[in-house]
Amino acid sequence: MQPYKVFSLFDVNIVRGKGAHVWDDNGQEYLDFYGGHAVISIGHSHPHYIEAIYDQVQKIGFYSNSVINTLQQRFAERLGKISGYDDYSLFLVNSGAEANENALKLASFHNGRRRVLAVRHSFHGRTSLAVEVTDNKNYLAPINDNRQVTFLSMNDLKSWEEELAKGDVCAVILECIQGIGGCVMATPEFAQGLAKACKKYDAVLICDEIQCGYGRSGKFFAHQWLGIRPDLITVAKGIANGLPMSGVLISPDFPPIIGQLGTTFGGSHLACAAALAVLDVYEHDHLVENAHEVGTYFIDQLRLLQQDNNHILEVRGRGLMIGVVLDVPHKEVRPRLIHEQHVFTGCAGNNVLRILPPLMITKSDVDDFITRLRTVLDEL
Repeated sequence: MQPYKVFSLFDVNIVRGKGAHVWDDNGQEYLDFYGGHAVISIGHSHPHYIEAIYDQVQKIGFYSNSVINTLQQRFAERLGKISGYDDYSLFLVNSGAEANENALKLASFHNGRRRVLAVRHSFHGRTSLAVEVTDNKNYLAPINDNRQVTFLSMNDLKSWEEELAKGDVCAVILECIQGIGGCVMATPEFAQGLAKACKKYDAVLICDEIQCGYGRSGKFFAHQWLGIRPDLITVAKGIANGLPMSGVLISPDFPPIIGQLGTTFGGSHLACAAALAVLDVYEHDHLVENAHEVGTYFIDQLRLLQQDNNHILEVRGRGLMIGVVLDVPHKEVRPRLIHEQHVFTGCAGNNVLRILPPLMITKSDVDDFITRLRTVLDEL
């Protein structure tokens, strides 16, 4: 049997990593400024993280509900405190798609409606409900094409208000900094107006913080730059630095009902141990503050490079979630970055480099990246 080949992979075999660097099986070092779609939040092979997982395996090598419940309680309390949402509840699952799936179900249970508003060029996952609110036909099976979803442009508040005023909208789902959409950002005026309209028409506001959240923007959640407080917040990616884990932060306005939601593996003992270790590192190493400081420096340096090189049309994003819009397809740049300059980035659309490094990078790492990117762009 062979793996089902639905992923486009570069011919590089990574065998180890440390911090923001990885090495292939030939000993070649690479600068990792993508971290598996923003999964690597505290860097590769952080010793405290490895020790926490190893200790959990040593203590509990079996599946125990009592141990899991204790760990989930500890994690929920820590997450509530660090994020500023200690009055919310937490439901843990395994992936970003599952988190959005459960958020959409909760919204429908709450007001009994089904229609959803989502942003054009958004991506919220590949499970049945999550893919319905994803504006990309490549991810949607034809059998599911009868969806009750309306896609609208980011920051076009009037259009969103007109749809909400029809009174049949169940939920609005919003990435405050788009991922696959190329790091387009919501404005405070749009987000605040949208939140107000959701309250007026009894629609649930869901902020998808799966990629832009968990400290990456320079605040714990990207929506905290916008002055809003969503009803539901979904998290995943960097929550456990590579172990499968995700969750939904749930407003007190949604009282729990036994049996309404369920999961087999969500919030396992290993995932919780990993997630607690991630929060330890965040607090000890001030990673959210570092994402803000180094991210600001990074964006400034990219804009300086833009002045020198006309291949960069725009620099988008905030903190360490950055999109570099090029005047050439990214497929002309990324392979050269990998094979010649030995640096990993992501991509969006046809011509956007997506940069999602670990939150522990330094200004020196940024300078190193800028040098490598400049070399490739100057040779185009």
